[in-house]
Amino acid sequence: MMFKKLFLGAAIMASFVFSMVVSAQGIVGSAHDFSGAGWNTTGEICIVCHTPHNADLTVTDSPLWNHQVTTSTFTLYSSSTLNATPGQPDGRSKLCLSCHDGTVALDSFGGVTTGTNYITGNANFGTDLSNDHPISITYDTALATTDGGLHDPATTNSGLGSTIANDMLFSNKVECSSCHEVHNAYGINKLLIKSNAGSQLCLTCHNK
Repeated sequence: MMFKKLFLGAAIMASFVFSMVVSAQGIVGSAHDFSGAGWNTTGEICIVCHTPHNADLTVTDSPLWNHQVTTSTFTLYSSSTLNATPGQPDGRSKLCLSCHDGTVALDSFGGVTTGTNYITGNANFGTDLSNDHPISITYDTALATTDGGLHDPATTNSGLGSTIANDMLFSNKVECSSCHEVHNAYGINKLLIKSNAGSQLCLTCHNK
């Protein structure tokens, strides 16, 4: 029995390592390849976000998390035509903002909380998200029915192999990774999950 448990554990770890290697192949040369950054003295790609040892166990939305997590309170998107209820960014989106909100240094990883190299330019969204697509909002059949301008995520094909709900939502929520693939698995500009030529990514969800 002990042998079976050890074998199963080894198989799970091997699968995880393989997935990380595949992801790393997409990251190489992408906007998330920090291996050559002066502030990354390890020269590694994955280490900025993930670690094989001493991970942040409070983070459940990404395996073996290694980067300081933002504690910012964000100004949210608001519109009289928005039928969803925005909340503070959570899950995977909060992890993305742990670099992109500009309050946490890129080099605050591996237990370091006093990094000095911050994200710059258009990649720095700041803490005011009022002019950005709402995230961490529930997108389900009820919202699609109420809104009238959204496809039903439970039945609409995403173009990625299954439905919008299965391929693009996380616990039925729209997150940053609903549109962006952090590991650049698709090799599309701006780390998109599919091309937005002719607004096809937008029109996957929006029925306009």
